[in-house]
Amino acid sequence: MSAEQKAKAKAEQMKGAAKEAAGRTVGNERMTAEGEAERAKGDLRQAKEKGKDAVQR
Repeated sequence: MSAEQKAKAKAEQMKGAAKEAAGRTVGNERMTAEGEAERAKGDLRQAKEKGKDAVQR
């Protein structure tokens, strides 16, 4: 996995998790859902990059 893409995926996961937690804390369902979506997007990006690494080996 390229270091840049790995960093982007991790940042997206952390941002989504923080947004999700903040949404739950204040009771904002929309913010919670947006956070979950961002975290899932980061998870998919990371899985895609891991797949690329596996194919290259």
